[in-house]
Amino acid sequence: MKKDPGLIFRIILIFGDTFAIVLAFLFAYLFRIHIDQRPYYFEAEPGAFVQIILVFIPIWLIILAILGLYRKNVFANRSRGPELARLFTACIIGTMALITYDFFADKHIFPTRLVAVYSLILCFIMLALVRGVIHFFRSFTLRNNYGTLRAIVIGNDKNTAHLLDHFADFPEDGYSLAAVVANNKYIPVEFQGKKFTSLKEALKWIQADVIFQTDERQTEYVYSQAVKHHMLYYFIPSDSTLSSHVGDLELIGDTPAILVRVTPLIGGSRFLKRAVDIILGSIACLLALIPMGIIWLIVKFSDIHSPVFYSEYRLSRYNQKVKIFKFRSIKPKYSGLSPEQAFTKMGKPELIQKYRKNGDFLPDDPRVTKVGRVLRATSLDELPQLFNVVRGDISLVGPRALVPGELRDYGDRSLLLSVKSGLTGLAQVSGRRDISFEERRALDIYYVQNWSMKLDFSIIFRTIWAVITGKGAK
Repeated sequence: MKKDPGLIFRIILIFGDTFAIVLAFLFAYLFRIHIDQRPYYFEAEPGAFVQIILVFIPIWLIILAILGLYRKNVFANRSRGPELARLFTACIIGTMALITYDFFADKHIFPTRLVAVYSLILCFIMLALVRGVIHFFRSFTLRNNYGTLRAIVIGNDKNTAHLLDHFADFPEDGYSLAAVVANNKYIPVEFQGKKFTSLKEALKWIQADVIFQTDERQTEYVYSQAVKHHMLYYFIPSDSTLSSHVGDLELIGDTPAILVRVTPLIGGSRFLKRAVDIILGSIACLLALIPMGIIWLIVKFSDIHSPVFYSEYRLSRYNQKVKIFKFRSIKPKYSGLSPEQAFTKMGKPELIQKYRKNGDFLPDDPRVTKVGRVLRATSLDELPQLFNVVRGDISLVGPRALVPGELRDYGDRSLLLSVKSGLTGLAQVSGRRDISFEERRALDIYYVQNWSMKLDFSIIFRTIWAVITGKGAK
């Protein structure tokens, strides 16, 4: 799914909570020192006091996260009572953590214990107020149709009408009706203008973010269309299906819906993966600057009239074209040509079948320069792609970036294009010289459907080992 307004508002919550906590402790400190006339143990600078509180902010945020205050459904409950109860619990736990630290630390935080009491009360009030403002802002924007997910509802079932009414009555839940595919008797009169005769027709004329299916007809086809168009897919289960569902069960109003994920890499997971890409990619770029400078000189002086870098458009997440950079390893006269075109141009068309049969690899590829052979054997030709990672074109780990012309060979291309392509991936570290095209595709699809941060780090470590040993390089 290309947009996730729920994630944006949850990130805003994190910054809002941080602001509320710091402000509450600062007000509590100033109140006790400058307004309350009773004596205190010591006086510290407000700035120093706030610095200490900032150190403890991650602990507060972890406590709030553990109590479920950053979950996807944090905005779903229209009654704020449960949220306020958890906020008060978080304030008690967080304040007790600070008091415990103050008790054992050599340098105390609080001039008097009353600062902690004031902080607890003010922290709860500030968190409640800031979150109230964020809730109001979110509700206002969604009611004005900003940031809502455009939904297609398909299916001949009473739940079709229930969903349509719910979207109209509660836009603050984040959905707006884009189209409905159902028989007239399941569509209330006021929604007849958004009826389409088929899902294919609806997808032809409108852009949507999510599909809700309320019956069990052609579920495989509907799901495949959701994957193809990079949309979320919810299935409204019958009672028998509900007892044995596979997926994430959510309530849309009072209607249970199963979210069938294409990949676990959505929402907060995607945000975490991007943060890791920026941090590790930036570190890798700094470490690689000197080696890249040396390689630049070697490539340049090996053929002074030819470019050092080679760029090519590849496909990444949501079929987006990105320009990938590498050190040039192919002779200039074959640069930009497909293997088929290059081998035909050099008068060796018999190498085409051998190249493809050997997993897109030839031990003595005549297109490759002498320097290029070394660069490919050590994978050093791909170092410039670290800048693509930092820029956000690709990820450190992901499926292989596809050349647009290769799409016809990928029956599951929509699955592969549901996440960012990677500098390295499961197929590369599994011995890409020794496995077939079909095996590489299967490994890429496995990665998409079974992503985890643990899997990413495992691939990164295996990539480092593969580069050191030369295993799997081309």
